[in-house]
Amino acid sequence: MSQTPETIKDLIGVGFGPSNLALAIALEELAQSQGHALDALFIDKQQNYRWHGDTLATQSELQISFLKDLVSLRNPTSPYSFVNYLHQKQRLADFINLGTFYPCRLEYNDYLRWAAEHFATQAVYGEEVLRIEPEVHSGRVEHLRLISRDAQGREYSRRTRSVVIGSGGTPKIPEKFSAFKDDPRVFHHSRYLSGLAKLACADGKPMRIAVIGSGQSAAEAFIDLNDSYPSVKVDMILRATALKPADDSPFVNEIFAPDYTDLVYNEPAEQRSKLIGEYHNTNYSVVDLDLIDRIYGILYRQKVAHQYRHNVLCRRNVEAVVATAEGIELTLRDLATDQQQTHRYDAVILATGYERRSHRDLLAPLQGYLDDFSADRNYRLLTSPDLHASVYLQGFCETTHGLSDTLLSVLPARAAEIGQALYKDLARQPVSHQPAVALTRA
Repeated sequence: MSQTPETIKDLIGVGFGPSNLALAIALEELAQSQGHALDALFIDKQQNYRWHGDTLATQSELQISFLKDLVSLRNPTSPYSFVNYLHQKQRLADFINLGTFYPCRLEYNDYLRWAAEHFATQAVYGEEVLRIEPEVHSGRVEHLRLISRDAQGREYSRRTRSVVIGSGGTPKIPEKFSAFKDDPRVFHHSRYLSGLAKLACADGKPMRIAVIGSGQSAAEAFIDLNDSYPSVKVDMILRATALKPADDSPFVNEIFAPDYTDLVYNEPAEQRSKLIGEYHNTNYSVVDLDLIDRIYGILYRQKVAHQYRHNVLCRRNVEAVVATAEGIELTLRDLATDQQQTHRYDAVILATGYERRSHRDLLAPLQGYLDDFSADRNYRLLTSPDLHASVYLQGFCETTHGLSDTLLSVLPARAAEIGQALYKDLARQPVSHQPAVALTRA
């Protein structure tokens, strides 16, 4: 075990996705007005910067305007805007010629990587934060200790006066598929590209693949499998009676404006729940209308040609899953007729969404100091008086702050709010001159 002394960080961010990247930018700009910069570090488990990198299929497009980038809604003159990214990459005129507000995800991933490169000295890649522990002195918690682990199994310990958790969603695996986590024939859409690369279709061999889900990811997988893998037959399986379009009409889209966060937060809990339920069809189990049209067109042309390659199986519930040497057998029940049929597939892709629970696991050692993970308006967790170190959440406050909390729409405003609150928090905290110790365990 080796020990390396280091100073106590003002802030450590868990994850360096769009949320904490937007925070890094906001802190850089706040440093100019505050007169000093915070000593911040961001830790990401990926080996290099990628945003949903394993899902970047050729037909995958962003679902919101490029103007809802990391900064523009807060500071349109920022050098970190998507427009300036295009200018720096000498593609601004070309992008204008596309005549769209919606860049492909491949390009947006490149934009985020470009922005992240400016903060290379503040980022550590290839380490997964395992837990966040309190350091108790005289009954008070002034600092937190973050334990992380790299790909070689070495553990590291760092101390900080505040933490911002932006670790994103965790793939949601339906219970009936939980026993197949080590079967390469069954994988979540979050591993779409690497999962397909291990299958026979990557070598052009015929396969029958089931896509489970009724949202945007399932639709994008269906389109990509149709376009990129001509040897593959796809069954898209969903419980709903039909693929439903996302409501992105102008008046409804106002719920994603930063100002709407105040409205939601100030409502009683019961009213918040009603608001989120009312607008559920803007974000969950829905598909962009143009993709629905494309899928319908594919199925229609099959009827014309009498060549039935794909199916969209609506009203189907997966009753049983059995793995055999010949394939994955799914027993599907028709929710309208109650009849059951068993289908055999060579692979199953789970486009079943994400859970937002990773913050609870990370903060388990602090649970005794927390008010059931409730956050104030500035996304700071409510804590007992003896916890003086501050903990902020990015992307885990949908029930209190609204549907936009897990999306890109509020990134610039939320980053500024958290950044300003951090400066106030740290101004109130006493500065410790006790040296921190980073532990490296082989």
